[in-house]
Amino acid sequence: MAPDPTPHHPVGRRLTAGRLNAPAPERARPETPAPGRAQPRPWRVRLAALLSALGLLVAVATVVTNTSFLQDVNHGSAALAEPRFPARTRLYTAPDAPAALWVREHPGASWAAVIAGRIASRPQASWFTDPDPMTVAGQVHALVDAARAQHTLPVLVTYAVPRRDCSGHSTGGTGDLATYRTWIESFAQGIGPAQALVILEPDALGLADCLSRPEQHDRFTALSYAGRVLRRDAPHARVYYDAGNSGWHPARTMADRLRRAGATRYADGIALNVSNFNRTHDEVSYGRSVIRRLGNSRLGMVIDTSRNGAGPSPGHRACDPPGRRLGHAPTLDTGVSGVDAYLWVKPPGQADGCAATAGTFDAQYAYRLTR
Repeated sequence: MAPDPTPHHPVGRRLTAGRLNAPAPERARPETPAPGRAQPRPWRVRLAALLSALGLLVAVATVVTNTSFLQDVNHGSAALAEPRFPARTRLYTAPDAPAALWVREHPGASWAAVIAGRIASRPQASWFTDPDPMTVAGQVHALVDAARAQHTLPVLVTYAVPRRDCSGHSTGGTGDLATYRTWIESFAQGIGPAQALVILEPDALGLADCLSRPEQHDRFTALSYAGRVLRRDAPHARVYYDAGNSGWHPARTMADRLRRAGATRYADGIALNVSNFNRTHDEVSYGRSVIRRLGNSRLGMVIDTSRNGAGPSPGHRACDPPGRRLGHAPTLDTGVSGVDAYLWVKPPGQADGCAATAGTFDAQYAYRLTR
């Protein structure tokens, strides 16, 4: 079944500095004092000049504050991981992404041009959800080969862990731990020596509360095994363990789960905000808190910005909320220390299960995201 990670939640505020080098206002000509009018005393002139200077300083400080998103999120960057990918690296745009398929099937639709230009033309993650271990290797191999031919980096999402989504809209996954081990081995073999960015099992750690203690143990074991196999059989893949989002679990809780799932041993970083709507700035802060608690400064983070342009909906409604917008375009050149990429992990327009059946593309919802 196609993806629908459940609890979901911020794009940094666009800030505009005042115009630089604007022409100075024309000076007023000196006024000849009228008879009997007292001229300003020198101390008053000096006070006015001082107040004017203070006002200018305040204005400059305001501009600096309002344009300091990158400086704020880069605070303490010396302790953060260096970028994992060269800035020149391009992300792979799959021709069979949900929006691209819809545009090809509906070329004359009124929304087709907008969806094609704003969504289908952008790189998006490819989700692997078929629980059959016998088919996943071929599917993955075909994708990474296509990306390699274009000298681009593919983004792959594993979504097959047992009891995926805890009987929610996207329930499914492999039947048991043994089958999942075979599945992830096939997935890793499909990547082989190719380069790839892998996001490991969205919501698997965030939804661990729905599992019994033995099931939680199996979940952590499954993710740890997945990280180890990917490290061994796909040595050039960068692996990001899903770490929920800033509106879900405290950083301490998520760090503990990541540690138990092997992230400190096998991960290159953590993935945040997958299928959610939280603003990017909040996710950066949350991600840094999680990584700090893990005590591993080599870890980076990637953030899903596919639908967070307007931030979360009132009440943090998670299932296809109205009024949301596309977020920051996918890029590996974020300009933010410790943030390896902004990605469109959740394909925009693919329903969570409320606007349409989970995993299906809803053109009207996609179009609304572009407004």
